[in-house]
Amino acid sequence: QDLQGPKIRVGVLDAPLNLTIGQTVELYPQRGASRITHHASRFTHHAPRASIPVDFPELFRHVESGDRILLDDGRLELTALEADGKIIVAEVKTGGELLSHKGINLPGVRLDIPSFTEKDADDLSFGLSLGVDAVAVSFVRSAQDVSRVRQAIDKLAPQNPPFLVAKLERPEALDDLEKILELADGVMVARGDLGVEMAPEEVPIAQKRIIQAANRAGKLVITATQMLESMIHNPLPTRAEASDVANAIFDGSDAVMLSAETAVGEYPLESVAIMDRIIRQAEAGINEWGHVQRMEVSRRAGVALSLSKGAAQNEDAAAIANAARELAHDRDVAAIAVFTRGGRTAAIMAKARPCVPILAFTPEMQTYRRLAMFWGVIPQIVPFADTLEEMLAHVETALRASGSLQPGQQVVLISGFPVGAMRPPNMALLHTLGR
Repeated sequence: QDLQGPKIRVGVLDAPLNLTIGQTVELYPQRGASRITHHASRFTHHAPRASIPVDFPELFRHVESGDRILLDDGRLELTALEADGKIIVAEVKTGGELLSHKGINLPGVRLDIPSFTEKDADDLSFGLSLGVDAVAVSFVRSAQDVSRVRQAIDKLAPQNPPFLVAKLERPEALDDLEKILELADGVMVARGDLGVEMAPEEVPIAQKRIIQAANRAGKLVITATQMLESMIHNPLPTRAEASDVANAIFDGSDAVMLSAETAVGEYPLESVAIMDRIIRQAEAGINEWGHVQRMEVSRRAGVALSLSKGAAQNEDAAAIANAARELAHDRDVAAIAVFTRGGRTAAIMAKARPCVPILAFTPEMQTYRRLAMFWGVIPQIVPFADTLEEMLAHVETALRASGSLQPGQQVVLISGFPVGAMRPPNMALLHTLGR
């Protein structure tokens, strides 16, 4: 479920507006405001001008003369000339056609409005009643925004809380990134609004920083927006777009996402198919070109988790994940089998980017669905195992049923919950199938 957040949009236009450079326009609240002709006398610019309704009245309290106003993901740009808290007179700096419901951004303007709105609270309650697996929080600016949603979830669904993803669309979020990662289960590099709010040349660095921080925290990271933008209208992507998708994978993204390409595009199936091919080709070279290769030459190879909440457990799990990765490489094993309840150990194993599939065995359906989002993880439902013998039996049964592995092949087995006398869990075991 994607919570809308305080998205500011153009209201309903009678017809598309063609804005030209140098033209003067007026912005007014969609609700509870008269059209501009009733306000023209307040300002020095009296020439006839186009009117642009805005569906977010709070915007008018924050805009001052000289502020930039971007429309339609930055394709059109205005500069505020005059503002009285109710109406804004602006000059067009970059023109073009403006349609209803296009987004409005105010780069450099800090809006004193919550990211979790009343509408979001109602939508969240409805989504939780349906049992959604994940909730995305839009326009996160600080850890406090994530905390508000987390508190609402704890009240409404304390037994089965959904996976919580913070969409990073505002530059302020980068200042509180580590704390956001402590509270969220994952983050999204939402490059659409982020790219409008900050300079284009800053976005690639921000993307790499977010991905690196999420991987160090052992959290899910999704890279999204404009990945195959040209395929909204064309059957093939540009070479630059193909490189963009591949580099997001090399950076360490768990997932990449299509939006307008499949939501309103003319080639939705082709977009998915081509992205799939790019992903597979990139992953074939991830150990040579990806973030794992850079970790190999660092002081500590493999996954290095940050010291935050549960630091000791994280470090133990990271050490086991690194050991399993090296064991899988040295012994040429067929897979790494992870037993996990909440999915944490499987997620950390994914951050180590082993060269073999990660088979995540869990007794929890909710965990099973969540783990599908993590890199290289193939989740499977199995009964709870209280002994090592039961674990091995579950692995054998599941793999025989799937036909994915054959007797005589080896797997590395690790556990994310205590088994028998092993407390806390800290096991990595090399097992030969069929023995």
